[in-house]
Amino acid sequence: MIAIIDYDAGNIKSVEKALLFLGEETCVTREREEILSAEKVILPGVGSFGKAMEKIRGYGLEAVIKEVVNRGTPFLGICLGLQLLFERSDECDGAKGLGILKGEILKIPEKEEGKVPQIGWNSLKYPNHSRLFAGIAEDSYVYFVHSYYLKAEDEKIVAATTEYNTLIHAAVEKDNVFACQFHPEKSSETGLHILRNFIQIQREGK
Repeated sequence: MIAIIDYDAGNIKSVEKALLFLGEETCVTREREEILSAEKVILPGVGSFGKAMEKIRGYGLEAVIKEVVNRGTPFLGICLGLQLLFERSDECDGAKGLGILKGEILKIPEKEEGKVPQIGWNSLKYPNHSRLFAGIAEDSYVYFVHSYYLKAEDEKIVAATTEYNTLIHAAVEKDNVFACQFHPEKSSETGLHILRNFIQIQREGK
């Protein structure tokens, strides 16, 4: 069973729908025991960094998320869910993220040729090997909707990059933690392939 963490963020239903299409049993929940007993856990999200962290802390989910990660359970952050895994964001001054991974979330610089927010399809490059992109050709296109982007402190965890007014760290992998700034659930067959790859990842230590 895959637990999808419910903290009142947008985009939860589309992630659930994609997993059900792939034949996976899912549970949208904020209950500690349901999350901890899941084979895999997904943190989706669309919305504000600061408000999302308030909700996560208000529901007592910060400690649960960290326990999931520490147990070696495969964990996937999507869009805002990627950003929350890091330490801070330009979007909300003073708001602290989960700090599971080191890095910061920066505002996409404004340029004439690239309007902000970025909404649409962009191709990926793979600077490092990642289980998330096994069998997916470089330069495949995925769907983005965001105004802020990740700059990871350790470039060795960067699984995919894209260019949009700047170099964007579009996906990361570290041990059992995976995250995508783009939306695999809205990225056609490429996105479904990414989700299938995540589904097939085994718990750390198995």
